[in-house]
Amino acid sequence: MRYRSLGHSLLYWLGWLVAAIALGIVICRLLAESLWFHHLGYAGVLWLRWGVQGLLLIFVVGLSGLFYRWHQRRAYQQCTVTLDAELTAHSRYRGLGLLGLLSAAAGLIGLLIVATYHIGAIAVQLWQQRSDMTINTPLLPQLSVWRAADLLQQILQNPWLLLVSAGTLILGLWAPLHLFRGISVILSLAMGAIALMSWSAVLTGVFGVSDPHTEPLFHRSISFYLFRLPLLELLRLWLVNLSVVSLAGVALTYLLANDSLSHGKFLGFVRSQRRHLQGLSAFVFATVAFSFWLERYKLLYSTNGAAFGAGYTDVTVRLPLYGWLCVSALAVAMLLGWSAIRQGGRGQRRLGPIAPGLFSFTLGYLVVILVADWLLPNAIEAAIVEPNQLERELPYIQRTITHTREGFNLDTMRVEPFQPENNLNAEIIAANEATTRNIRVWDTRPLLETNRQLQQLRSYYRFPAAFLDRYSLKLANQQATPELRQVLIAAREIDYSAVQQFARSWINEHLVFTHGYGFTMSPVNTAEANGLPKYFVRDIGENGELLTFPPQLRENFPFFYPRLYYGELTNTYIFAPSHVPELDFPRGSDNVYNHYDGSGGVAISAWWRRLIYAVYFRDWQVLLTPNLRPDSRVLFRRTIQERVQAIAPFLRIDSEPYLVIADPRSESDIKASHRSAGVSYLYWIIDAYTLSRHYPYADPGKHSFNYIRNSVKIVVDAYNGDVTFYVVEPEDVILRTWQRIFPQLFRPISAMPHRLYTHIRYPVDMLQIQSEQLLQYHMTDPVVFYNREDLWQIPQEIYRETPQSVAPYYLITKLPIGYTEEFVLLVPFTPVNRPNLIGWLAARSDGQNYGKLLLYVFPKQELVFGPEQMEARINQDPLISQQISLWNRQGSRSVQGNLLIIPIERSLLYVEPIYLEASQNSLPTLARVIVMDNERLVMAPTLEEGLKQLFPAAS
Repeated sequence: MRYRSLGHSLLYWLGWLVAAIALGIVICRLLAESLWFHHLGYAGVLWLRWGVQGLLLIFVVGLSGLFYRWHQRRAYQQCTVTLDAELTAHSRYRGLGLLGLLSAAAGLIGLLIVATYHIGAIAVQLWQQRSDMTINTPLLPQLSVWRAADLLQQILQNPWLLLVSAGTLILGLWAPLHLFRGISVILSLAMGAIALMSWSAVLTGVFGVSDPHTEPLFHRSISFYLFRLPLLELLRLWLVNLSVVSLAGVALTYLLANDSLSHGKFLGFVRSQRRHLQGLSAFVFATVAFSFWLERYKLLYSTNGAAFGAGYTDVTVRLPLYGWLCVSALAVAMLLGWSAIRQGGRGQRRLGPIAPGLFSFTLGYLVVILVADWLLPNAIEAAIVEPNQLERELPYIQRTITHTREGFNLDTMRVEPFQPENNLNAEIIAANEATTRNIRVWDTRPLLETNRQLQQLRSYYRFPAAFLDRYSLKLANQQATPELRQVLIAAREIDYSAVQQFARSWINEHLVFTHGYGFTMSPVNTAEANGLPKYFVRDIGENGELLTFPPQLRENFPFFYPRLYYGELTNTYIFAPSHVPELDFPRGSDNVYNHYDGSGGVAISAWWRRLIYAVYFRDWQVLLTPNLRPDSRVLFRRTIQERVQAIAPFLRIDSEPYLVIADPRSESDIKASHRSAGVSYLYWIIDAYTLSRHYPYADPGKHSFNYIRNSVKIVVDAYNGDVTFYVVEPEDVILRTWQRIFPQLFRPISAMPHRLYTHIRYPVDMLQIQSEQLLQYHMTDPVVFYNREDLWQIPQEIYRETPQSVAPYYLITKLPIGYTEEFVLLVPFTPVNRPNLIGWLAARSDGQNYGKLLLYVFPKQELVFGPEQMEARINQDPLISQQISLWNRQGSRSVQGNLLIIPIERSLLYVEPIYLEASQNSLPTLARVIVMDNERLVMAPTLEEGLKQLFPAAS
């Protein structure tokens, strides 16, 4: 006994020790996150989020637990009622035999299994999609007849689930109340987890701002669908879970009480049991009524008709039937509720079912649901709608067109006719020099391949991406004003995974290899004589300065020690400054070292902070290393996407952040001092989006959302790590809601430094999504839309001998409605099954025109060559095909680059570069440039020569 007592004591204290360690780890992680947010100035954002999540978890788990516990205690008290001979003698209820009893018990246990699996599957799904669900609240699957049948099928097809279900069935028959208790604990925790992960839906549902726009069916504000409906769906999931599980658990407990299974007969429920079950049944029918009330609004996302959203059958059949089902369920709930609370009868003197006719009514109700949701709508669709579908569906198609264009921000797009004049000549080309000198002949892929061989400098440097942007540059000493040039910029980042294996150590990873250095900048329109890219900025000089060509370019940029502590590859946590010098940049065969003097990172001098981050990183070297100084800081979350997502997980981040070189100070400060201590000159700009899948009548197409706005520009300091959120679309109702929730997070775009503001650009991801929707939804006439008379497609081009869709591309050009050259993003369109050009969409990026869309439509009766036709002309040209064949036979291969269509005044110019690369150890060079108009085609060594050949000057 003594040893047993000692063992119990050891287990007791061991349990407390494990709990204390777990609690300590949680506290350390919370403190580490809190210090990081506080350093960035966003502690309020974190504490509000955590506070809401904590309250939701406590509220849902606590209330669910109390609800279940109350009914379990009531069931425990009532299931001990003794069924004496007198009570049995007065009963007129026939009861259930052994087979009926087993069937009823098995059915209730099956319902508990399905409900548990339903909630558990949702919790697991949301956990797997937790990064996306905060951005775009998912449509939660609700427990219905169809959902239960689907879940049951999944269980039967999975041997492990089937085994667990069989064990649950046995436990339920043996100890029903214990099963009910166990399932209630699991479901309370699962529902709490779902509520915790749905914090964004709760916040936006409570604080959502109103929107003046309404939908045409219920005439409710768009805000109701974007914010309130997801919250009501979450509430519905919780209430259905509480009601169904409680009713099934209590009914099972009463059904198997008094050893009814041993006796092989269930005699009936006593009056107190019936009142309990009637109250729970009333709760179930009330949630059913609530569900059908919500289903009415979800018809606006129906896919049953000729177009997305509520169609003729939905409005004329399903909507009134859902209303009737809602009212009838509510009426039954009220009757059951009244029966549960009313006094009367002789107490326990009568045995019987829950309520007379309830089982029959429920079965009939399920049949009505089947008819209302499937049989009758399909019959109406086949008999009435399909014979005259266009006339029936016409007003609903118009709604879909209107709301889809609104959801994808296409309703403000300006549409202009474009009548090609095809009159390009040397004079027009000369008059549009600002356009032609910015025609891109370097694609990002060959440039990056060349950069990695010529500009990487060390094996641990990488160029993860190249970015297109525009800068005003002085390229000649006598040049009075700078000229606008389109350039390709690539950041030279450090990639610790590329460090040689023998050189990897804790000190090197966290103290030495801390940052990248510099960037390259190349003009897009030209190359060196040997075909390699020309560089405006390249290499690293003896003293750490970046080399410029021509030298006077140095006046255009603040080139002071361009260190990149934050970027796309900086995925290690580092400590800086420290007693160990950091690798700064290579100088010949040696390296130059430096100590970080920025403001980034969390101070880590105190021992307790070192302990916190040792636990946070699971790295005890943080606590034990002697190399940290009193002013050392820990810099972590250094990849810019992860950094931004941690602060604002409710924003979708663009796939292409880009580097900007700019002095953020005011013009007067710049004139007073060419360089300022503590000022960073390298910044990342990231586009961010607000999304929703709940915009009424808006067709999502192939996307998981039907509403999108590019409302935020995020600026990340590449040296200090500061993150600033600027609002570029203040009318966005979703962003206004988040501004209401986190007012300290966002700044107006007018607060962005001017030299950074001149580099914002319309994002490729956004235009690609809009252009995909425009393929159908440029048709605003519902008759044309219904007949699909004018469907468009994104044209194809050949790249590296592989067909691919033409991606949106940046140009500097003067639009037909513009007065000067501007930076635009352009994508062309062709009709379905025809290769000729039908239109092009331009997104503007400069100044007050930022974000404006222009759709230029070509006349259908005229032939305007599309990219595929131009590719065919190139491949059919005997001189070009002969030259390409010759290159491909000499140990090298030719690569056709992106085909660009450049609008110049009222004509089109086509340009495609051809690169040459060796079969082994590829180093792409620009071999030729093909220049074309609607009639002629030339191939020349450079773009300039090609233009001169295609448009010779008049003698």
